Amino acid sequence: MRLEEIDAGDTLGHRALIGFISLVSGMRLPDAARVAFYHQEFLGGTLGGWTQATMRGPSDWRIGERELMAALVAKWNSCAFCTGAHSAIAAKDIDPSLVQAAMNDFEAADISPKLKAMLKFLQKMTREPVTLTAADARSVLQTGVTKQALEDGIAVGALFNIVTRYADALSFAMPSSEEFDKAAVMLLKRGYG
Repeated sequence: MRLEEIDAGDTLGHRALIGFISLVSGMRLPDAARVAFYHQEFLGGTLGGWTQATMRGPSDWRIGERELMAALVAKWNSCAFCTGAHSAIAAKDIDPSLVQAAMNDFEAADISPKLKAMLKFLQKMTREPVTLTAADARSVLQTGVTKQALEDGIAVGALFNIVTRYADALSFAMPSSEEFDKAAVMLLKRGYG
């Protein structure tokens, strides 16, 4: 169940900003952004900062690769909103046919062995976290992924194992493909900050 204040904004300033962004973009501001405005002192600033650092901060992983990781974590968590949003962003930075192939079957997709290893780790971290061991991390590192890149990938997985759950708990509205595409352009350009 979602509070009306999340849809409309919890302050006059937030209501005005949500209305303005929706007007300028020509589409309803996605629920993920609306939630980010809600009671920012409680979680918004912290979660927004973590998201920005994880998804747009320095990393060996390209932005599109991190977005693909987020999309697949969302898929493994059955979160249609996050799957659609993050695969759309990934397709703005990576060949869309590669993104689609990875979304269908990342192990068969024509993506780097490093990315495949990271995705395999994230799949286990998401679906079977109690079975994850140091051997799984060593397996990723053996492909040439740096320790920092492994940590960066784990941060993406941890973040989107949280985000997907609140997106579903709050019943985020499903934008159209065109709206996902429009939002993807904006998020790729501006990030999450």
